[in-house]
Amino acid sequence: MRQTTDKQDAVQTLDPNAFLKNIDEQVLSFEEDERQRLGLDSETKEHWRDANPRKFTAQQRSSTTILHAGLTMAHDLFLQSTFRGLGYKVEAMEVPDNEALQFGREFGNRGQCNPTYFTVGNLIKKLKQLEASGIPKKEIVNNYLFATVGSCGPCRFGTYVTEYRKALRDAGFEGFRVLLVQQAGGIKQATGEELGLKINAQFFLSMVKAVIVGDILNALGYRIRPYEINPGQTEATLERAKARIAKAMETNKGLLRALLTSRKELQAIPVDRTQVKPKVAIIGEFWAMTTEGDGNYKMQSFLEQEGAEVDIQLAIAWPLYLMWCAKYDTEDRARLKGTDKGGDKGSKFALENVDVRKRLLMLKFGDKVVRALFYSYAKLLGLKNYKLPNMDEIAKISHKYYDNNLRGGEGHMEVGKLIQNVLHQKANMTLSIKPFGCMPSSAVSDGVQSLITELHPNAIFLPIETSGDGAVNVYSRVQMQLFKARQSAQKEVESALTKFGLSFEEFRNKIRTSRKYQNPLYKSPHKGACTSLDLVYDCASN
Repeated sequence: MRQTTDKQDAVQTLDPNAFLKNIDEQVLSFEEDERQRLGLDSETKEHWRDANPRKFTAQQRSSTTILHAGLTMAHDLFLQSTFRGLGYKVEAMEVPDNEALQFGREFGNRGQCNPTYFTVGNLIKKLKQLEASGIPKKEIVNNYLFATVGSCGPCRFGTYVTEYRKALRDAGFEGFRVLLVQQAGGIKQATGEELGLKINAQFFLSMVKAVIVGDILNALGYRIRPYEINPGQTEATLERAKARIAKAMETNKGLLRALLTSRKELQAIPVDRTQVKPKVAIIGEFWAMTTEGDGNYKMQSFLEQEGAEVDIQLAIAWPLYLMWCAKYDTEDRARLKGTDKGGDKGSKFALENVDVRKRLLMLKFGDKVVRALFYSYAKLLGLKNYKLPNMDEIAKISHKYYDNNLRGGEGHMEVGKLIQNVLHQKANMTLSIKPFGCMPSSAVSDGVQSLITELHPNAIFLPIETSGDGAVNVYSRVQMQLFKARQSAQKEVESALTKFGLSFEEFRNKIRTSRKYQNPLYKSPHKGACTSLDLVYDCASN
């Protein structure tokens, strides 16, 4: 009889679940004994949380102005107009400048990254301006609020709301509301039940539309401006287009007419794309590569002044990346059958209380909707031959060097973008811009990307850090690499002309006599890194 009992005990000890349960019980018992021995209170304590005033009700909507900023000037303008059209009082703040940086350093914590200083300081700067205009602080606190986004991972971005609270308190605006929209949490939990923001399909689609139209106008500007014959004409045309489109968004009428009129005006800009200009792709930390102000030393305009064509990253790529991450994580966890509780019920997939097929279908649908909206508006505005990034391809080519499970910043996207630029000859030079002290981006651009450039020695890659000062040093480094990129572009074009037996003058005359090639909205099929090279292949084959 004893032998049978021993065998049963042995079988039980081989059961991993029973074994782990036994260990947990022993640990809890030991913890309770130690608490009693040491006289510790056994009551559960709540962690300290920073009280963030964020009450915003529907009744307050008519008297409360929502401040926002953080993207390009076009994006912020269209977001302002879109939400005004939905019935909100919204005001887009100025692009953060060095004055905002000083406010951020004065009232913010020490050791923050550049985007934190600039964006936090920009809000303090705006509130100080309101106060200087005669509005009492109490009225500012009661009738204004700031909406921003939050995140998580190895980044100070995850603590933005606390940094805002600290700076607002020290600047004398205690109680000022900051609404935090969590990127990873979806739109349903973004604001809470009592807040005055109606987070629904209309809200989401309106925001996506504003971002997409801003992206398209920016992309058109960076395509046309380097080759304009009359300096300043592109920018003046874009300003009229932005004002026209913003009015249509705010009044909820005439958007189609505004888009088509803007396309017609852009199409009338004279260009000379026979000018050989190196194409420089800007990648890196999202805010640093996107802002158009002092936060990245106004790098886009500097590169254009130095004779380059700038290839920017569109803001809509970020929600596409977030949807890809959700899809990747869902598929990964769904395979954990027997580990995740959902697998214990005999279902095909793991994930308890989650319809995996439905979630994946919704994510796929969301991706298709965003892409369809983008290409529809691109067609209306005349942005031709522009392809949104293939997130699966980027993940596949980068995974060998930077695991797709590592998150923070742009994750594996920055690695994948550089590889694509080199393998597909998408740019003559790649410039990675990151804030000083940015942990996720520094690990990529200063670490992983060095391996990529070793494997592809022809790649012209330059990582730079922004700190609000040291612009002269940064400009000098960019100019040195830009010299190489300019030589590379010139060599490519000369080699293509030789291949087709064309002189540069013959090439130029052929372009000048073609109505198609004179159209600023025309885009030659991709053949090489710079626009002039594409044009050589295009006209030589016709």
